Amino acid sequence: MLGGNEVLIVLVVVLLLFGSSQVPKLARNLGKAQKEFKDGLDQEKNKDKDSDKAKEKPADDEASTPADS
Repeated sequence: MLGGNEVLIVLVVVLLLFGSSQVPKLARNLGKAQKEFKDGLDQEKNKDKDSDKAKEKPADDEASTPADS
């Protein structure tokens, strides 16, 4: 990954490109984007789990119904 020197160089370049007043806004927006991305991943996982449960549920209902004699 990145070492200490590389991170420092990237921070200096970002500061020069965007200016000191824009860096906090940029960091805030980056944090929001990361949170939304994680929320989207969680929703997709929950959606997959729900669809798996829905597939299993009819099989459980058939097994629990008494057979007609």
